[in-house]
Amino acid sequence: AHEYGAHLVYSEELVDKRFAHCTRVVNKELNSIDFIDAKGMLMFRTIPEEKERVVFQVGTSSAALALQCAELVANDVAAIDVNMGCPKHFSTAGGMGARLLDQPELVRDILTTLRRNLPTETHVTCKIRLLETEQKTAELAKIIESCGVSAFAVHGRYVPQRPREPAHWNLIKSVVDAVNCPVIANGDVLCYEDFARIREQTGAASAMCARGAQWNLSIFRPEGMVSSDDAKKQFLRRAIEYDNPLNFSRFQLREILGYRKALNSTEGQLLIKAKTWDDLAELYELEDVLKSSREKRRRALL
Repeated sequence: AHEYGAHLVYSEELVDKRFAHCTRVVNKELNSIDFIDAKGMLMFRTIPEEKERVVFQVGTSSAALALQCAELVANDVAAIDVNMGCPKHFSTAGGMGARLLDQPELVRDILTTLRRNLPTETHVTCKIRLLETEQKTAELAKIIESCGVSAFAVHGRYVPQRPREPAHWNLIKSVVDAVNCPVIANGDVLCYEDFARIREQTGAASAMCARGAQWNLSIFRPEGMVSSDDAKKQFLRRAIEYDNPLNFSRFQLREILGYRKALNSTEGQLLIKAKTWDDLAELYELEDVLKSSREKRRRALL
Protein backbone atom coordinates (compact mmCIF):
# COMPACT_ATOMS: atom_id res chain seq x y z
CA ALA A 1 0.00 0.00 0.00
CA HIS A 2 2.84 2.38 0.81
CA GLU A 3 4.54 1.68 -2.49
CA TYR A 4 1.35 2.65 -4.31
CA GLY A 5 0.98 5.94 -2.40
CA ALA A 6 -0.71 5.37 0.98
CA HIS A 7 0.66 7.70 3.65
CA LEU A 8 -0.40 5.62 6.66
CA VAL A 9 -1.51 2.01 7.00
CA TYR A 10 -3.42 0.60 9.98
CA SER A 11 -3.06 -2.89 11.38
CA GLU A 12 -6.18 -4.98 11.88
CA GLU A 13 -7.85 -4.77 15.29
CA LEU A 14 -5.56 -6.67 17.68
CA VAL A 15 -7.21 -7.67 20.95
CA ASP A 16 -5.54 -6.29 24.06
CA LYS A 17 -5.86 -9.39 26.29
CA ARG A 18 -3.89 -11.45 23.80
CA PHE A 19 -1.41 -8.84 22.61
CA ALA A 20 -0.52 -7.74 26.14
CA HIS A 21 1.20 -11.09 26.67
CA CYS A 22 3.25 -10.92 23.48
CA THR A 23 7.02 -10.94 23.37
CA ARG A 24 8.84 -8.47 21.13
CA VAL A 25 11.40 -10.32 19.02
CA VAL A 26 13.98 -8.94 16.60
CA ASN A 27 13.79 -11.29 13.64
CA LYS A 28 17.28 -11.34 12.13
CA GLU A 29 16.15 -13.62 9.32
CA LEU A 30 13.70 -11.02 7.97
CA ASN A 31 15.11 -7.83 9.55
CA SER A 32 11.68 -7.37 11.09
CA ILE A 33 10.19 -6.76 14.51
CA ASP A 34 7.84 -9.60 15.48
CA PHE A 35 5.34 -9.78 18.32
CA ILE A 36 4.75 -13.38 19.35
CA ASP A 37 1.86 -14.38 21.62
CA ALA A 38 1.95 -16.79 24.56
CA LYS A 39 1.25 -19.74 22.23
CA GLY A 40 4.14 -18.89 19.93
CA MET A 41 1.91 -17.44 17.20
CA LEU A 42 2.85 -14.32 15.24
CA MET A 43 0.40 -11.49 16.02
CA PHE A 44 2.06 -8.48 14.45
CA ARG A 45 5.09 -7.90 12.25
CA THR A 46 6.64 -4.66 11.07
CA ILE A 47 10.02 -3.37 9.93
CA PRO A 48 12.08 -0.42 11.20
CA GLU A 49 11.85 1.38 7.84
CA GLU A 50 8.05 1.58 8.20
CA LYS A 51 7.95 3.05 11.71
CA GLU A 52 6.62 6.44 10.62
CA ARG A 53 3.88 4.96 8.44
CA VAL A 54 2.30 2.14 10.45
CA VAL A 55 -0.54 2.60 12.94
CA PHE A 56 -1.14 -0.10 15.54
CA GLN A 57 -4.87 -0.61 16.09
CA VAL A 58 -5.94 -2.11 19.41
CA GLY A 59 -9.27 -3.56 20.44
CA THR A 60 -9.78 -2.76 24.11
CA SER A 61 -12.22 -1.94 26.89
CA SER A 62 -9.54 -1.31 29.50
CA ALA A 63 -7.24 1.69 29.86
CA ALA A 64 -4.67 -0.41 31.72
CA LEU A 65 -4.55 -3.16 29.09
CA ALA A 66 -4.56 -0.63 26.24
CA LEU A 67 -1.53 1.06 27.77
CA GLN A 68 0.23 -2.27 28.34
CA CYS A 69 -0.15 -3.09 24.64
CA ALA A 70 0.79 0.42 23.53
CA GLU A 71 3.97 0.51 25.60
CA LEU A 72 5.02 -2.81 24.11
CA VAL A 73 4.78 -1.58 20.52
CA ALA A 74 5.08 2.23 20.76
CA ASN A 75 8.72 2.40 19.68
CA ASP A 76 7.97 0.51 16.46
CA VAL A 77 4.95 2.40 15.09
CA ALA A 78 3.81 5.94 14.32
CA ALA A 79 0.59 5.83 16.33
CA ILE A 80 -1.68 3.82 18.59
CA ASP A 81 -5.29 3.70 17.39
CA VAL A 82 -8.22 2.56 19.55
CA ASN A 83 -10.94 0.77 17.60
CA MET A 84 -14.29 2.21 18.68
CA GLY A 85 -16.32 1.33 15.62
CA CYS A 86 -16.14 -2.39 14.87
CA PRO A 87 -19.69 -3.83 15.03
CA LYS A 88 -18.66 -7.48 14.76
CA HIS A 89 -19.49 -9.87 17.58
CA PHE A 90 -15.90 -10.88 18.34
CA SER A 91 -15.19 -7.26 19.19
CA THR A 92 -18.40 -6.10 20.85
CA ALA A 93 -18.77 -9.28 22.95
CA GLY A 94 -15.59 -8.25 24.77
CA GLY A 95 -16.82 -4.71 25.32
CA MET A 96 -14.57 -3.43 22.53
CA GLY A 97 -15.22 -1.72 19.20
CA ALA A 98 -18.67 -0.17 18.83
CA ARG A 99 -19.56 -1.03 22.44
CA LEU A 100 -17.41 1.94 23.49
CA LEU A 101 -19.56 4.45 21.63
CA ASP A 102 -22.11 4.72 24.44
CA GLN A 103 -19.47 4.75 27.21
CA PRO A 104 -17.96 8.24 26.99
CA GLU A 105 -16.20 8.09 30.36
CA LEU A 106 -14.47 4.84 29.42
CA VAL A 107 -13.46 6.42 26.10
CA ARG A 108 -12.03 9.35 28.03
CA ASP A 109 -10.18 7.04 30.43
CA ILE A 110 -8.58 4.97 27.66
CA LEU A 111 -7.50 7.91 25.50
CA THR A 112 -6.21 10.13 28.32
CA THR A 113 -4.31 7.20 29.83
CA LEU A 114 -2.59 6.55 26.51
CA ARG A 115 -1.84 10.20 25.85
CA ARG A 116 -0.55 10.85 29.35
CA ASN A 117 1.83 7.88 29.44
CA LEU A 118 3.12 7.41 25.90
CA PRO A 119 6.05 9.35 24.39
CA THR A 120 5.06 12.65 22.80
CA GLU A 121 6.18 11.44 19.37
CA THR A 122 3.78 8.47 19.53
CA HIS A 123 0.44 9.70 18.22
CA VAL A 124 -2.83 8.56 19.77
CA THR A 125 -5.92 8.24 17.57
CA CYS A 126 -9.22 6.38 17.48
CA LYS A 127 -11.97 5.50 15.05
CA ILE A 128 -15.71 5.79 15.70
CA ARG A 129 -19.01 5.25 13.92
CA LEU A 130 -22.06 7.51 13.88
CA LEU A 131 -24.26 7.53 16.97
CA GLU A 132 -28.07 7.68 16.92
CA THR A 133 -28.19 11.47 16.51
CA GLU A 134 -25.90 14.17 15.19
CA GLN A 135 -25.82 15.73 18.65
CA LYS A 136 -24.63 12.53 20.33
CA THR A 137 -21.95 12.01 17.70
CA ALA A 138 -20.77 15.59 18.11
CA GLU A 139 -20.68 15.25 21.91
CA LEU A 140 -18.54 12.12 21.69
CA ALA A 141 -16.27 13.80 19.14
CA LYS A 142 -15.70 16.73 21.53
CA ILE A 143 -14.83 14.33 24.36
CA ILE A 144 -12.34 12.57 22.10
CA GLU A 145 -10.82 15.90 21.05
CA SER A 146 -10.44 16.93 24.71
CA CYS A 147 -8.28 13.85 25.37
CA GLY A 148 -5.43 15.26 23.29
CA VAL A 149 -5.62 12.87 20.35
CA SER A 150 -3.70 13.77 17.20
CA ALA A 151 -6.72 12.93 15.04
CA PHE A 152 -9.68 10.57 14.93
CA ALA A 153 -11.51 8.77 12.14
CA VAL A 154 -15.24 8.72 11.52
CA HIS A 155 -16.82 5.86 9.61
CA GLY A 156 -19.93 7.41 8.12
CA ARG A 157 -22.28 4.57 9.04
CA TYR A 158 -24.37 3.70 12.06
CA VAL A 159 -23.48 0.56 14.02
CA PRO A 160 -26.22 -1.64 12.46
CA GLN A 161 -25.35 -0.56 8.92
CA ARG A 162 -23.34 -2.81 6.65
CA PRO A 163 -21.11 -1.91 3.68
CA ARG A 164 -23.89 -2.47 1.12
CA GLU A 165 -25.68 0.57 2.60
CA PRO A 166 -24.32 3.98 1.50
CA ALA A 167 -22.11 5.91 3.92
CA HIS A 168 -23.42 9.26 5.21
CA TRP A 169 -20.73 11.70 4.14
CA ASN A 170 -22.95 14.65 5.16
CA LEU A 171 -22.93 13.42 8.77
CA ILE A 172 -19.13 13.17 8.76
CA LYS A 173 -19.17 16.86 7.81
CA SER A 174 -21.26 17.57 10.92
CA VAL A 175 -18.52 16.00 13.07
CA VAL A 176 -15.80 17.98 11.27
CA ASP A 177 -17.74 21.19 11.93
CA ALA A 178 -18.10 20.33 15.63
CA VAL A 179 -14.38 20.03 16.47
CA ASN A 180 -11.03 21.63 15.74
CA CYS A 181 -9.15 18.32 15.78
CA PRO A 182 -8.17 16.73 12.43
CA VAL A 183 -10.84 14.26 11.30
CA ILE A 184 -10.21 11.30 9.00
CA ALA A 185 -13.23 10.47 6.82
CA ASN A 186 -14.08 6.84 6.08
CA GLY A 187 -16.79 5.06 4.13
CA ASP A 188 -17.31 4.25 0.43
CA VAL A 189 -13.83 5.27 -0.70
CA LEU A 190 -13.59 2.81 -3.58
CA CYS A 191 -11.30 4.53 -6.11
CA TYR A 192 -8.49 7.10 -6.00
CA GLU A 193 -10.81 9.97 -6.93
CA ASP A 194 -12.98 9.22 -3.89
CA PHE A 195 -10.19 10.38 -1.56
CA ALA A 196 -10.55 13.91 -2.91
CA ARG A 197 -14.35 13.71 -3.12
CA ILE A 198 -14.88 12.68 0.48
CA ARG A 199 -12.46 15.33 1.74
CA GLU A 200 -14.14 18.03 -0.32
CA GLN A 201 -17.66 17.07 0.79
CA THR A 202 -16.82 16.60 4.48
CA GLY A 203 -14.01 19.07 5.07
CA ALA A 204 -12.00 16.24 6.64
CA ALA A 205 -8.24 16.52 6.96
CA SER A 206 -7.68 13.10 5.45
CA ALA A 207 -9.46 10.04 4.10
CA MET A 208 -9.27 6.33 4.82
CA CYS A 209 -10.30 3.27 2.86
CA ALA A 210 -10.53 -0.41 3.75
CA ARG A 211 -12.55 -2.49 1.28
CA GLY A 212 -11.14 -0.65 -1.73
CA ALA A 213 -7.61 -1.43 -0.60
CA GLN A 214 -8.43 -5.07 0.06
CA TRP A 215 -9.79 -5.41 -3.46
CA ASN A 216 -6.85 -3.66 -5.11
CA LEU A 217 -3.97 -2.22 -3.08
CA SER A 218 -3.08 0.17 -5.88
CA ILE A 219 -6.18 2.27 -5.11
CA PHE A 220 -3.67 4.74 -3.56
CA ARG A 221 -1.91 5.21 -6.93
CA PRO A 222 -2.57 8.69 -8.43
CA GLU A 223 -2.04 7.39 -11.97
CA GLY A 224 -4.83 4.85 -11.55
CA MET A 225 -5.07 1.28 -10.36
CA VAL A 226 -2.93 -1.46 -11.82
CA SER A 227 -4.62 -4.62 -13.05
CA SER A 228 -5.93 -7.15 -10.57
CA ASP A 229 -3.33 -9.66 -11.76
CA ASP A 230 -0.49 -7.19 -11.20
CA ALA A 231 -1.85 -6.27 -7.75
CA LYS A 232 -2.03 -9.94 -6.76
CA LYS A 233 1.50 -10.67 -7.90
CA GLN A 234 3.01 -7.61 -6.22
CA PHE A 235 1.22 -8.42 -2.96
CA LEU A 236 2.39 -12.02 -3.13
CA ARG A 237 5.99 -10.96 -3.76
CA ARG A 238 5.92 -8.90 -0.57
CA ALA A 239 4.14 -11.66 1.33
CA ILE A 240 6.88 -14.10 0.32
CA GLU A 241 9.65 -11.62 1.12
CA TYR A 242 8.36 -11.04 4.66
CA ASP A 243 7.11 -14.58 5.27
CA ASN A 244 3.55 -13.39 5.75
CA PRO A 245 1.42 -16.14 7.37
CA LEU A 246 0.03 -18.36 4.64
CA ASN A 247 -3.61 -18.10 5.78
CA PHE A 248 -3.45 -14.27 5.85
CA SER A 249 -1.95 -14.26 2.37
CA ARG A 250 -4.62 -16.56 0.98
CA PHE A 251 -7.33 -14.41 2.57
CA GLN A 252 -6.00 -11.27 0.88
CA LEU A 253 -5.76 -13.02 -2.48
CA ARG A 254 -9.39 -14.13 -2.14
CA GLU A 255 -10.38 -10.52 -1.42
CA ILE A 256 -8.67 -9.38 -4.62
CA LEU A 257 -10.36 -12.16 -6.59
CA GLY A 258 -13.79 -11.43 -5.18
CA TYR A 259 -16.12 -13.87 -3.46
CA ARG A 260 -17.82 -15.30 -6.54
CA LYS A 261 -14.64 -15.68 -8.56
CA ALA A 262 -12.88 -17.27 -5.60
CA LEU A 263 -15.60 -19.92 -5.48
CA ASN A 264 -16.28 -20.44 -9.18
CA SER A 265 -13.04 -19.91 -11.08
CA THR A 266 -10.20 -22.37 -11.63
CA GLU A 267 -7.82 -19.89 -10.01
CA GLY A 268 -10.10 -19.58 -7.00
CA GLN A 269 -10.37 -23.32 -6.55
CA LEU A 270 -6.60 -23.75 -6.78
CA LEU A 271 -6.17 -20.93 -4.27
CA ILE A 272 -8.53 -22.62 -1.83
CA LYS A 273 -6.62 -25.88 -2.22
CA ALA A 274 -3.18 -24.29 -1.77
CA LYS A 275 -1.71 -25.65 1.48
CA THR A 276 1.89 -24.47 1.24
CA TRP A 277 3.91 -21.52 -0.01
CA ASP A 278 5.17 -23.74 -2.80
CA ASP A 279 1.55 -24.24 -3.94
CA LEU A 280 0.91 -20.49 -3.98
CA ALA A 281 4.18 -19.68 -5.72
CA GLU A 282 3.44 -22.24 -8.42
CA LEU A 283 -0.11 -20.95 -8.92
CA TYR A 284 1.14 -17.40 -9.55
CA GLU A 285 4.40 -18.34 -11.28
CA LEU A 286 6.58 -16.90 -8.52
CA GLU A 287 8.70 -19.96 -7.80
CA ASP A 288 11.89 -17.97 -8.48
CA VAL A 289 10.84 -15.30 -5.95
CA LEU A 290 10.18 -17.95 -3.31
CA LYS A 291 13.48 -19.69 -3.97
CA SER A 292 15.43 -16.42 -3.86
CA SER A 293 13.69 -15.29 -0.67
CA ARG A 294 14.38 -18.57 1.10
CA GLU A 295 18.03 -18.38 0.13
CA LYS A 296 18.28 -14.79 1.35
CA ARG A 297 16.77 -15.73 4.72
CA ARG A 298 19.09 -18.72 5.02
CA ARG A 299 22.14 -16.51 4.43
CA ALA A 300 20.90 -13.99 7.01
CA LEU A 301 21.10 -16.67 9.70
CA LEU A 302 24.68 -17.71 8.88
